[in-house]
Amino acid sequence: MKKIAIIGAGTMGNGIAHTFAQSGFQVQLIDISQASLTRGVATITKNLDRLIAKEKISEADKSQTLNNITTYTSIDEGVNDVELVVEAATENIDLKLNIFKQLDEACQENTILATNTSSISITQIAAVTSRPDKVIGMHFMNPVPIMKLVEIIRGYNTSDDVTNTIMELSKTLGKIPVEVNDYPGFVANRILMPMLNESIETLYNGVAGVEEIDTVMKLGMAHPMGPLQLADFIGLDVCLSILNVMYDGFKNPKYAPCPLLVNMVRAGKLGVKSGEGFYDYSESRKAEKVSKQFS
Repeated sequence: MKKIAIIGAGTMGNGIAHTFAQSGFQVQLIDISQASLTRGVATITKNLDRLIAKEKISEADKSQTLNNITTYTSIDEGVNDVELVVEAATENIDLKLNIFKQLDEACQENTILATNTSSISITQIAAVTSRPDKVIGMHFMNPVPIMKLVEIIRGYNTSDDVTNTIMELSKTLGKIPVEVNDYPGFVANRILMPMLNESIETLYNGVAGVEEIDTVMKLGMAHPMGPLQLADFIGLDVCLSILNVMYDGFKNPKYAPCPLLVNMVRAGKLGVKSGEGFYDYSESRKAEKVSKQFS
């Protein structure tokens, strides 16, 4: 397997493209927006420059990685000769089902179709294709080039051959694949999201403030990042979407999103991506921090 297509040039998509391209794969990066493709390739370039600065790769490695990436704005053109497609579009079930219908029609008969979804049913996605045995989940962690884990999620009909192929492929990327079965949230988010939600509930109930909650978890539980800061990093809208998927899937109130989370998303306070969530990431706040350093 040498030719891979990635659907979506956002944070996850460009990270997955970077990882495959740096590992020697020919990557066809697809997005309906040329601007998104341009930003995605710029992000990959910036991240490669950081690796050069750390003396982890050479200029030649950077050039080869970028040469391994070709961009497309059409799914039909971008996937017609690939052996694997990894879909990394927005976490929206209707969007993903529509993409997989297109992929099923445009791809060769033996092409494996993977999704980077962090919570949506692989079985449900596979059901809209004529190849449910060749549909699988590849849930990469963010930032993709750095994080080692890949959750490999088997749908109800995913074949052993496809599962084994994707497990071995993940290892060639320098990742550690973990096979899990298809239930809402899989393993990572089934455990992580209730913890983040409970942290938000703790804030909502006035038990402690944002920095106090994060400090307790960092110093007391050895977490590298506090849960509220992590929620900001993931995106509060993404957290809400995943919790809703799990609540709908299990009908268990323990997965019901905290009202504070719902209201923050309604207000557009989405975390790092919007400049404000539980913390302030605005330019004025950054300037304030810089001025304090030199005062």
